[in-house]
Amino acid sequence: MLAEELIELHRSPREVAPFSARYTGLTAAAGYEAARALHEHRLAQGWKPAGRKIGFTNRTLWARYGVHEPMWGTVYDRTLLMAQGERCTVSLAGLVQPRIEPEICFKLKSAPRPGRLLESIEWMAHSIEIVRCHHPAWKVTISDCTADNGLHGRLVVGSPVPFTDPGKLPQVEARLFHEGKLVDCGTGANVLGSPLLSLGHLVELLARQPGAMPLAAGEIVTTGVLTDAHSVSPGETWSTEIAGLPLPGLRITFT
Repeated sequence: MLAEELIELHRSPREVAPFSARYTGLTAAAGYEAARALHEHRLAQGWKPAGRKIGFTNRTLWARYGVHEPMWGTVYDRTLLMAQGERCTVSLAGLVQPRIEPEICFKLKSAPRPGRLLESIEWMAHSIEIVRCHHPAWKVTISDCTADNGLHGRLVVGSPVPFTDPGKLPQVEARLFHEGKLVDCGTGANVLGSPLLSLGHLVELLARQPGAMPLAAGEIVTTGVLTDAHSVSPGETWSTEIAGLPLPGLRITFT
């Protein structure tokens, strides 16, 4: 049973053959059902939900990964890290094939409603998600991703700033550096046209899924990678710069 495998796999992380290659006819919806069992197991173990991540919102990456639609996962108190002074040390222990993703996130002050998203946002921040993949060479399908909690590993959140100018979100630029060398850059327009549109897509996606909890006040929602995702290893230092919005960059050291 896939749900039981997920619980065991997250207890003892390692590479395994894709779920979609072993569970005949696995759909994205069935993947979410299995992920819900993992979620309930974590709640029973004392984990607390802190927000959501939405992934594969960057359409420039769809053809390469073979995933052609966004998906989501849960962020927990045990996977959420608030940067101090725009710096954070992140342990990669237990994260299989980890990759770094610079993003934009929002903190919600109320449940968002379609067409009235601005009223629900308390603040925005620059965030970095560390994703991971249990399948060799990151060969996945949408159902593999939905089953595995959206490939979420860690979420680092920088200093919050007021959300005052949504029109600038498509032009915001993230620059990603490895040991001080620029390796990638990308804009908010890569994320379904804007991080705000990505948030709206998640609201609608959850509304279509039976049993999915809608977004609620207090959640932090990270909206998808602006660049590409890049492999990271213990001992490395990565940093970001943000242009176009008053968001400070982040510096992350991996252990």
